Order: sequence, then C-alpha cells, then structure tokens
Amino acid sequence: MGQHMSTFDKREEGFENKFAHDEELRFKAHARRNKLVGLWAAEKLGLAGAAAETYAANIVTADLDNPNSDSVFSTIRRDFDEKGVAQSDHQIRRTMDEAMEKAIAEIQTGR
Repeated sequence: MGQHMSTFDKREEGFENKFAHDEELRFKAHARRNKLVGLWAAEKLGLAGAAAETYAANIVTADLDNPNSDSVFSTIRRDFDEKGVAQSDHQIRRTMDEAMEKAIAEIQTGR
C-alpha cells in the first residue's frame, strides 16, 4: 500500500505543480495584455514615450489593485469618454481580446 501512496502523492504533486505553473502563466499573460492594451489606449489618448509607458503601467496596476473586475475596460472607457476618443465598447473589448492572444503567443515563444 505504501507504494501506491507514494505514486499517488507524486501524481498529486505533479498536478499541483502544473496548476501553479498554469496560474503563473495566466497571471503573466493577463499583465502583458493589460500593458499592450494600455499602450494602445495611450496612443488613442495622444500620449507618447514616457507618458504612454506610465499610462500603460497604471492600467496594469489598476487591474492588480482590483482583480476579478472589469477595471481595465472601465478605466479605458472612462478615459476615452473624458478625452472625447471615439471608440466603441466592442472595439475596446476586441482590442483586449487581441492583446490577450498576442500576450499568450509572446509568452509561449519566450518573448
């Protein structure tokens, strides 16, 4: 019976390690997506250089401060509305989806 337990324990540990690895990749992809979306939004807002980088960093931070919400979308929507940037909700969400695909691909290829 001891042999079966150690095999089971090793298998369980393998699943736990895979879960932790997958969660880390998901976190990295989410953060990278937020930065890409932040840079896109910054460009639409007329920001460039350090101002664009700061805006993108603030988008990443907003999501970290308030996870499991739609904080990225809400922040960009509010900023676009305040500055008169004409982008539909659909376009913002589509850009977020495309950025997630790009972020996952970059992480998978080690970029």
